[in-house]
Amino acid sequence: MNERSRLEEFFGSRGGETALGIVVDGSLSTGLRVRIDPRYSIEKLAVGRYVVIKGRQTGRKFFGIITNLALDASNPDLIRRPPPSSDDFIADVYNGSVAFGMMEISPMLVLDEELGEPRPVKTIPSHFSLVSEASPQDVELVFGEEDREHFYIGTPLDMESVQVNLDLTRFAERSSGVFGKSGTGKSFITRTLLAGIIKSSLASTLIFDMHNDYGWAIKDEIGREHKGLRQLFPDGRVSVVTLDEDTSRARGSKIDRVLKIGYEQIEPEDVEMLSGLLGLSDVQTGALYYLRRVLGPAWIAKLLEEEEAQEELQDLIESGRIVAGTLGAIQRKFEFFRRMGFLIPGKGDDAVEDIFNRLNMGTSVVLEFGNYGNTMAAYVLVANYLTRRIHRRYVSQKNLASGGKAEEPKPLVIVIEEAHKFLDPHIAGHTIFGTIARELRKYNVTLLIVDQRPSGIDDEVMSQIGTRVTCLLDNEADIRAVFSGVSGVSALREVLARLDTRQQALILGHAVPMPVVVRSRDYDQDFYAAIGVADDETLKERAQKGSETLYGE
Repeated sequence: MNERSRLEEFFGSRGGETALGIVVDGSLSTGLRVRIDPRYSIEKLAVGRYVVIKGRQTGRKFFGIITNLALDASNPDLIRRPPPSSDDFIADVYNGSVAFGMMEISPMLVLDEELGEPRPVKTIPSHFSLVSEASPQDVELVFGEEDREHFYIGTPLDMESVQVNLDLTRFAERSSGVFGKSGTGKSFITRTLLAGIIKSSLASTLIFDMHNDYGWAIKDEIGREHKGLRQLFPDGRVSVVTLDEDTSRARGSKIDRVLKIGYEQIEPEDVEMLSGLLGLSDVQTGALYYLRRVLGPAWIAKLLEEEEAQEELQDLIESGRIVAGTLGAIQRKFEFFRRMGFLIPGKGDDAVEDIFNRLNMGTSVVLEFGNYGNTMAAYVLVANYLTRRIHRRYVSQKNLASGGKAEEPKPLVIVIEEAHKFLDPHIAGHTIFGTIARELRKYNVTLLIVDQRPSGIDDEVMSQIGTRVTCLLDNEADIRAVFSGVSGVSALREVLARLDTRQQALILGHAVPMPVVVRSRDYDQDFYAAIGVADDETLKERAQKGSETLYGE
């Protein structure tokens, strides 16, 4: 009996199951190597697909993911002397015997009826264990059913009828991230995740909407319009606050309030994060604290005044308490405040208290930047300004709740784009965003960071990211950053590198039982209906069906 016949007999004698191959090598740390059934074309397989390995001795089912595919040969001479390309007969004879396909599998979970739910894998199946494609039932067992705490985020590759459900409670328990290079659909996946959180009412969200991607309506790259979160939840669960009323109204957004920040509300800590963007030196940044102390709450207005405050400022120079060059440089760079229409002289209003109350009552808030989103300094200033004060209110409320003097604050997820601007290694250690990431929801506040440059984020912060949703990345440093602190990196890197440029993501971490590659669900009418929003025609159909049922009874 030749090699090919022996293998076909082996595969064909395994209880009638459809086999992809048999385990021939591997380890728990590096993964399993599987020889592919000679009757099965390697071209039908793909990295990221799920498989099940049935242990020969225990009968346990190991659930894993294909991480690599390769061609191999039992005779090394085949590489030097392949059969003629025109001789199909010889090629068929060699295929499966002398030449064969191999796949590498990372075992992730053990599916055992006696254990109940899937468990982390701590051993591996024995030699010659049978490998088969995972069934829809296997995948459903791993990712559970959709309910209030589990949200349908997408489907596994080549399994369009099977849902991958994200554990929203665990997702909000720790800071999370959505990563991917520009144009890979990060905003659509983020909006889908936020819709799930808002629908579940497990947490409120504060979204700093830099590019107007989340509020009322969004247009994709080919001009199609999609509903924003405010339209998906017309029942008041989402409020839109804008910095740029004219732009928001021109876009047709329904806004709930306009945010104005008074000069007297701004502290040096709010401006410090702008030092790089405004070109403030360390000396100039340090001088801000002194100027605030001696000039009082109106310090910014006095720095911007051309005549009224000149005598007071001149006294500071003449007394030697500040160098004229330093003061002049600060005044020139503070011209930025004049250009921002949402910044006004005086005390401003009670926006922070209003936003905190909305969030604590379970209402999510989308802060639209309008045209100011094109100015990174404006985005950093407002995000830092509000987050510092909202976090302070949460700390106070949490401490009161611990003493029995108030209710626990509603869990909050703060969404920031261009996160590396806030979490750069040089500043993350002393910014509010770095503090929140390290606190691990100590005060019921976590981050959802959206970024195309995860390599620009501090390593310590990345290590605290519980769930990582990663679209295609092609920069080596960014890929390395996404996988920092994750075991089995080499295998997962291959999976990430093979993602499509749109609507595919690798999800791993706290909110999923194992790494999973998904095709994210379409953000369309079916999604709107699943969330609970329907167009006029659908509403009419529902009303008609309701009346027929009523009178039919």
